[in-house]
Amino acid sequence: MRLLSSNSKTRSILRGMTLGAIALGVSATAAAQNPEEWFTLGGDFAHTRYSPADEITAENFADLEVAWEWDGASFKAISGRSTPSLIDGKLFTVAGNKRYVIAIDPKTGETIWSYREPDTPRAEYSMRADYGKGVGYARIDGRGVVYIVSPGFFLTALDADTGVPIEGFGQPVPIDGFPKTGVVDLLADLGHPYDPYEGLPLETGYITSSSPPIVVNDTVVVGNSAEQGYHQSRVENVPGDILGYDARTGAFKWKFNVIPKPGEYGHETWENDAWEWTGDVSSWAPLSADPENNLVYIPTNSATIDYYGGFRPGDNLYGAALIALDTRTGERKWHFQMVKHEIWNFDNPTAPVLLDLDMPGRGKVPAVAQITKQAWVYAFNRITGEPLWPIIDKPVPPSIVPGEVLSPTQPHVTKPAPYDMQGITVDDLADFTPEIRQQAIDALADYQMGPLFNPPIHAGNDTGKFAAMNCPGGAGGANITAPAVADPETGKLYVSSHKACFALRLIPGEEADLLYPNTTGVTLSDWANAGPGATSRPPRHPAGIPLWKPPYSRITAIDMNTGDHSWMIPTGETPNRIKNNPALAGIDIGNTGTGALVPMVVTKNMLVYSDAASDGTPMLYAINKETGEIMEQIEAPGRSSYGMSSWVHDGHQYIILQTGSTLTAMALPGAKAQSSGGH
Repeated sequence: MRLLSSNSKTRSILRGMTLGAIALGVSATAAAQNPEEWFTLGGDFAHTRYSPADEITAENFADLEVAWEWDGASFKAISGRSTPSLIDGKLFTVAGNKRYVIAIDPKTGETIWSYREPDTPRAEYSMRADYGKGVGYARIDGRGVVYIVSPGFFLTALDADTGVPIEGFGQPVPIDGFPKTGVVDLLADLGHPYDPYEGLPLETGYITSSSPPIVVNDTVVVGNSAEQGYHQSRVENVPGDILGYDARTGAFKWKFNVIPKPGEYGHETWENDAWEWTGDVSSWAPLSADPENNLVYIPTNSATIDYYGGFRPGDNLYGAALIALDTRTGERKWHFQMVKHEIWNFDNPTAPVLLDLDMPGRGKVPAVAQITKQAWVYAFNRITGEPLWPIIDKPVPPSIVPGEVLSPTQPHVTKPAPYDMQGITVDDLADFTPEIRQQAIDALADYQMGPLFNPPIHAGNDTGKFAAMNCPGGAGGANITAPAVADPETGKLYVSSHKACFALRLIPGEEADLLYPNTTGVTLSDWANAGPGATSRPPRHPAGIPLWKPPYSRITAIDMNTGDHSWMIPTGETPNRIKNNPALAGIDIGNTGTGALVPMVVTKNMLVYSDAASDGTPMLYAINKETGEIMEQIEAPGRSSYGMSSWVHDGHQYIILQTGSTLTAMALPGAKAQSSGGH
């Protein structure tokens, strides 16, 4: 039986109604209610990763099987950081360092077409090449159009049926092999001298892309990405200005300066004329949107460079901020800066999640929630930017690094409560036995412990400490590899997080410069990251366990209507290396969680996530959304990363796992295509 496909004509009408509503402008959460669509990499414009599909239940979850597997090996796919979109009966995704654009048959997993941009040096330099995350999509004059931003920073529009570049879109690119139409050279609109083939001179900076564009009504909004800030030792780079283009023609519409120029709001937060040559403020995380109100939400990265900002005094707006822009004009409607003068690698790592809440005493509230590495959810009225609960500036420690002047205060969220560890003290350390606790204390003897905004320290400092503990560190809390998900029906937000501290140590810029070949800029920073061998890796516990108390990874359910935590569960199972550790023999340590960030998806019936059993076996878990109880669990064909999706095709519900270089479609028996091609 085809559970949801008894009337194919009805399905076509429903699909048309949804796409038509998107074109006309509807609420961000309503646009994903068709189970036969997964419109953006986050499912909908609100990035809830929610599907109303309900064929898969707790009772039949154990019957799930592999319906098909798409192998990206021929496209040299590696990371699995791309969630396919299901639109008009096709899956669209990107894969590999070349960022191939691919259309896939959702019934069989067969490739329908692929497109590859010609090679350029500006693309080969990209540090984000394999992290495309997905595609943008729109219907233009009745035709489906797939939009992609490449590692070389070109915007391309492709016919959804054929993969052929759209005629009349963009301008010819003066590079051999490029199509004569369908492409926009995004560097041309940033305003910096560049060579079309080579790109920006590295002395000026570098810009690339690690997320797809988002198409809001008739505007393609393009974010960007930069060289990793922890691999930098020089102070110059280009800002990651946000660009807007006409979805039909590719004509340039507007540019929003993420580092304000003279006369613009926030310019005074860039002292020492640093606005002229500093860069990196970008939007490497995906974008969300409210089409009904013509708003796009931009989560930003930090400024050049991570861990030291003495050359850019001031609060450095719009670094580490959430910005709401009018999609028609690029005008700023509101913003909030999560971290002032950001030097901790506390950039915003995921797309904001939009929800329509029902708040006690306040009624219906259109909301946007940004999860962070800091283990806070920053929540706002998405129209006005007013915080849903107070966010209060509180004093934080000053820096002892010569030349560094930090903001004396930082915004602190009062509600919801943190969903994971913030800062580190002796009370946070492992205490299974007194000996284990003392070993943890001894392991950290040469490290400066402190609160959430514990500043980095430098080699040769007067404290005698080797490095400063940064908890959570640049790996989260929450991070890009495990986006939060939400149920728009209940207003519940589900956050994957883990305990992951960095140890921050700065060395003179001329020493750091030897660690990073081909870095951008020309002027050495006074201080820079001491490199992966000395920074980022905290000391290890001699027993071979984490230094801190479990759970090492968790999912937290937060009722965004009230701001209260509903439940918390460890993810997966205690790894055997901890479970069977001789130092813990005879101790009931409970479920510590694996320590991994986990991909999730929400459906009508359950929360689904992927992690591992104690022996490392990949597992798939069905969770009761209200209680956190495990309703069912099955062995999965592989570990899933970054994201998960669920949708209905040909009457059957699928769950897509992003299993590294492959995509694995899970479904109930009967969904799998027969060898004869029958359904």
